[in-house]
Amino acid sequence: MHALQPGAVREIWEGIARELPKPKAILIASAHWETAVPEVTATAKPETIHDFYGFPKPLYEIQYPAKGDPALASRAAGLLKSFGAKADPVRGLDHGAWSPLLHMYPKADIPVVQVAVQTELGTQHHIDVGRALAPLAQEGVLIIGSGHMTHNLRDRSNNGPAPYASSFQSWVKQRIDAHALDELADYRRLSPDGVRAHPSDEHFLPLFFALGAAREGYRAERLYDGIEMGALAMDAYRFS
Repeated sequence: MHALQPGAVREIWEGIARELPKPKAILIASAHWETAVPEVTATAKPETIHDFYGFPKPLYEIQYPAKGDPALASRAAGLLKSFGAKADPVRGLDHGAWSPLLHMYPKADIPVVQVAVQTELGTQHHIDVGRALAPLAQEGVLIIGSGHMTHNLRDRSNNGPAPYASSFQSWVKQRIDAHALDELADYRRLSPDGVRAHPSDEHFLPLFFALGAAREGYRAERLYDGIEMGALAMDAYRFS
């Protein structure tokens, strides 16, 4: 529903795009495309995938007609050759990709390539994938990880932020600020709230992808830390 009713995070998404140099292309990892090995979208005209059910009709009418970038997809797959990466010539953009981009770049005038996550391969794998793709950031490509800081839909409520969600936000921020990626990658064991915050990993993995792509010694800015529906932390970070 953030596509139709973004709330306060819309200003953050718009601000990120406004403050950054206009990228020549976008490479975005979404929690909603899970594969066995890294895959990238390689179609020149990606469709807008409405991969959800039971929502209002206007949501299904949204189109995000950004072009794809087969050359970038080929380059990304080449950088990920050691991971057994594939380029998918058919798949379009799911809502994990187009929902934030709809507000960041509403003209859809920047080519977009989506990257899949490999939930079964864990957090360190995604740091490594991000690191392999990091050279693209020096070539004018904006690298984005689109997921959630916490994502336990069973805990949704109207009772205000769940204490464990706020606690997990703080725990993650401390590790990001300290560049303690090894600890962060082991969050399920080391964090008191990690397992409840993420019953499964897929919505957290895009963060590790983005951290891996960040330069060594990155500066992290937390731009937003709102919690919606009690347990859905919407943190937004920029790494520079």
